Amino acid sequence: MQRDFIWLWVYEIGFAADNSRTLNVDSTAMTLPMSDPTAWATAMNNLGMAPLGIAGQPILPDFDPALGMMTGIPPITPMMPGLGIVPPPIPPDMPVVKEIIHCKSCTLFPPNPNLPPPATRERPPGCKTVFVGGLPENGTEQIIVEVFEQCGEIIAIRKSKKNFCHIRFAEEYMVDKALYLSGYRIRLGSSTDKKDTGRLHVDFAQARDDLYEWECKQRMLAREERHRRRMEEERLRPPSPPPVVHYSDHECSIVAEKLKDDSKFSEAVQTLLTWIERGEVNRRSANNFYSMIQSANSHVRRLVNEKAAHEKDMEEAKEKFKQALSGILIQFEQIVAVYHSASKQKAWDHFTKAQRKNISVWCKQAEEIRNIHNDELMGIRREEEMEMSDEEIEETTEKKETEESVSQAETLKEENDSLRWQLDAYRNEVELLKQEQGKAPREDDPNKEQQLKLLQQALQGMQQHLLKVQEEFKRKEAELEKVKDDKLQVEKMLENLKEKESCATRLCTSSQDSDYPLEKTLNSSPIKSEREALLVGIISTFLHVHPFGASIEYICSYLHRLDSKICTSDVECLMSRLQHTFRQEMTGVGASLEKRWKFCGFEGLKLT
Repeated sequence: MQRDFIWLWVYEIGFAADNSRTLNVDSTAMTLPMSDPTAWATAMNNLGMAPLGIAGQPILPDFDPALGMMTGIPPITPMMPGLGIVPPPIPPDMPVVKEIIHCKSCTLFPPNPNLPPPATRERPPGCKTVFVGGLPENGTEQIIVEVFEQCGEIIAIRKSKKNFCHIRFAEEYMVDKALYLSGYRIRLGSSTDKKDTGRLHVDFAQARDDLYEWECKQRMLAREERHRRRMEEERLRPPSPPPVVHYSDHECSIVAEKLKDDSKFSEAVQTLLTWIERGEVNRRSANNFYSMIQSANSHVRRLVNEKAAHEKDMEEAKEKFKQALSGILIQFEQIVAVYHSASKQKAWDHFTKAQRKNISVWCKQAEEIRNIHNDELMGIRREEEMEMSDEEIEETTEKKETEESVSQAETLKEENDSLRWQLDAYRNEVELLKQEQGKAPREDDPNKEQQLKLLQQALQGMQQHLLKVQEEFKRKEAELEKVKDDKLQVEKMLENLKEKESCATRLCTSSQDSDYPLEKTLNSSPIKSEREALLVGIISTFLHVHPFGASIEYICSYLHRLDSKICTSDVECLMSRLQHTFRQEMTGVGASLEKRWKFCGFEGLKLT
């Protein structure tokens, strides 16, 4: 019990010193002397340790550390194994018992331990300032410093006339020490006057200086993090490609040699591409560039052969995979056959219940895996069949005249553009020659004039060819327009023929009716049954809400919703018999011609 009491006291002082920080004898913690120092000295004397105050001052200066608890037992020291100066952590549910604190000018009495802890506001970020309320009216700034300087270094105190103040500490952890004093009753000296007493209330305070310092610290940490991340990105970034050298005759010869080497072709062709994009090609270096482009073109056959070899390897690998998959599938079939034969009654009765269950589970798993492999193999075979069918399909060689004319017009247009660009290039070269001719000495005049004449002749030939191409292009466009007009005329003729054919059929039917007047008189009514009468009523209602008419297909699609057995030909025949009720008209122009039926019952009522 005595040792438990000592540890409990150490818990209290440790919490008061640094909000559950560990207690160190040599640290400059808060000076919180006990109300009864003699009991503390007696307990420490029994443990064989020098009695010390919270600040490290010896309580009994004439203490002999050689004394033990009993005769023959060495004194206990903090350096002995099994006994550390740092006590175990305080359990969170253990109540903290506060003691009376004696200062020079005042005394602090602890609050009632049964009361709940004082409420505090949410801690602001980087808080180093506390609000202290409930100060005595006669309390001075010196008394405030005397009470709170034990918590740590004080930077500033702002005292109000209304018994409260704000204290700013040097570090954030000192605020936790100051909050320990919240709830204490303060008394100045031994006076009992109301102006000399008060109840302290310590809480977090929000100060602009604290927030500014915290933001500066956060910005510094963010800068360090960005710098660390940037350094990491630079370390992981791949090295940049080496710069491409500028064009020269020496570099051109090196690149030409590299283009002939298969292993250095990629690097050399990248250099060639960069030179061409930079505009290094001119009249003097055109031959060198042409030879390099020719060397690059020579690799096309090699690349095609490599692709064919890789495709062959891929086909062989597919064939091997298919054969291996077939072998695996055969073995799965054999395993499943074993399970099925074991499931027959001849052998099934001799197995135990657990063995039968395992065999059933194994059989299901084997069948699932077999089905998966079988689907995969069938998918491979279907892909091969689809590839074979795609290869066997022959492309049609016959094309329509309109498509041929359009393609020819496009090719002529492209050729026209290319010739125009070549003409511009020749003009630029002629201008360059003229400029060089004025600057060059007179000795080269005959050669320059000869080259100029040749270029002018080539320019004239290109202009003539360009004119011919333009004329041919216009002729093709005219032919294309003519073909389109012919197509429209043919379509119109086709529609006229269809109309004539329909009229002829109507005349035939009317002649047949005239040949048999007796039948017509016998069957004078165009509606022969109640079903046809219902159809006439439904069609009349449908066409009445469609004043612009409707095609026979549209009408039959509506009737099929009511009765799927209705025939389109029967409906059309019924409507053609009722000429005073339904009328057929042709709408549209050209390719958009369409036969529409309209309801004309009101007009037919007037006529009849």
